[in-house]
Amino acid sequence: MENVSTHMDEGKSPSKMLHEKHICQESTSEDRLKSNEKYISNFSNFYSSDLLPARNGEKCTEQFLAEILQILFNHIKKTYDGKSKVLDFHHPHQLLEGLEGFNLELFDQPEPLEQILVDCSGTLKYSIKTGHPRYFNQLSSGLDIIGLAGEWLTATANTNMFTYEIAPVFIAMEEIVLKKMQEIIGWGENEADGIFSPGGTISNLYSLQAARYKYFPLVKTKGMAALPQIAVFTSEQSHYSFRKAASVLGIGTDNVIAVKCDERGKMIPSDLEDKIQKAERQGQHPFYVSATAGTTVFGAFDPLVSIADICKRYGLWMHVDAAWGGGLLLSKKHRHKLNGIERANSVTWNPHKIMGVPLQCSAILIWQKGLLQSCNEQCADYLFQMDKHYDTSYDTGDKTIQCGRHVDVFKFWLMWKAKGTCGFELQINKILELAEYLYNKLKSKPNFELVFHDKPECTNVCFWYIPPSLEHAPRDEEWNAKLHKVAPQIKARMMEEGTVMVGYQPQGDKPNFFRMVISNPASKKSDIDFLLEEMERLGKDL
Repeated sequence: MENVSTHMDEGKSPSKMLHEKHICQESTSEDRLKSNEKYISNFSNFYSSDLLPARNGEKCTEQFLAEILQILFNHIKKTYDGKSKVLDFHHPHQLLEGLEGFNLELFDQPEPLEQILVDCSGTLKYSIKTGHPRYFNQLSSGLDIIGLAGEWLTATANTNMFTYEIAPVFIAMEEIVLKKMQEIIGWGENEADGIFSPGGTISNLYSLQAARYKYFPLVKTKGMAALPQIAVFTSEQSHYSFRKAASVLGIGTDNVIAVKCDERGKMIPSDLEDKIQKAERQGQHPFYVSATAGTTVFGAFDPLVSIADICKRYGLWMHVDAAWGGGLLLSKKHRHKLNGIERANSVTWNPHKIMGVPLQCSAILIWQKGLLQSCNEQCADYLFQMDKHYDTSYDTGDKTIQCGRHVDVFKFWLMWKAKGTCGFELQINKILELAEYLYNKLKSKPNFELVFHDKPECTNVCFWYIPPSLEHAPRDEEWNAKLHKVAPQIKARMMEEGTVMVGYQPQGDKPNFFRMVISNPASKKSDIDFLLEEMERLGKDL
């Protein structure tokens, strides 16, 4: 049957033709559904106009969604199949040109549901399986089935988090979850506040914004011109989001002062104090220090107690960026690494990282009730009326930078219900044990070398693969230059083969090394073994 969307009658406008076509599709599909109650096996003559809210669209909608579910389930099965590829790599130009019936181009006329199913399948086929047990490329990985179900329900509810009246259950859930997180940090129940934000970068921005308002409330109305030259301190291995936040907030990246770290990547408290004193001598106004609990590259935990002491001595706001390492608070075995976090004024914590909640799920937690509200509120009377018939303190939208806010809490709440705190603890302990397994394996393998020899504090394990051609060569500048090229070449071969993914980067004067991070509960020791064997296979001729 010819696709009517590709033809137009002479003398008829495109809009009139499209209207008539939709009427035709509606009547024909309705007739088909009335006369045939069996499962639709061919969606080539069905269109989005046949789905709900179309009249008698229930059957078509049900069967279309069943097809979608099958596509999703097939992808999930492949994701957990260790023998499947992590990715089916194609270069950008190949995707843009189209592949096997999968085309990214958009057209004026609607395409049938059959093509939509092909598009859904193709999108997953050519995407990275971030839940694959051999995907170690990013800090967030894994595919939690309960979290996935939560994301589906959230999309079905399709509501916004700015007022209680349109998101009553989700708003109440958010309060419960935030209070639980604050309790785990060590704050009192009625002392703190917080909000879920689009990610760790925005959570860190909230922290810096709230701290600036706390110390300089005039900035809200008069702007930065009314302030002295303020200074922010963070370690040289902290996340780049603090420079971004300083740029966005008008503080300026030159006023973000990098504090030295030791060889393990931890902030050196004595250098922090020296730099605070130096800034004061130069006429700057220090007000904010960010410590890191789990740095992005080395997974280092700054000495929070010592940093808290310095912040107290100089009257500075202390933030802890625990986006990566915050999950360790749920482990009795590992939470000591965050000792001192209870003294922070604010904490960033990303459950979508080490806790395995589907992206996105990040919280900014502030140890002062009402500060976010007074910092951000604009009292838009079309949303935040004070004469509503319920407790309007649950209208959270005015304490955020955003207006519209995605429901990020439900999948996290549902996972916590399903696992319990003890389930998260077991999950976190397991992946940290896996990191230690990799660390011990690397120490015993001749062609691998650790970037530093201490045990990993988080799941970050950093190492070089030394190919046979460099094994006995003198370690001079030329050797370093050659080693610098090894990791990118192995990574490229990994992606072309699709067998495994792991990130690499330089750090200071260190040539490119692999940064292995584990956050997927599906990963096993056999996946670690495979990774090292694959690196040797792909890199032995370099």
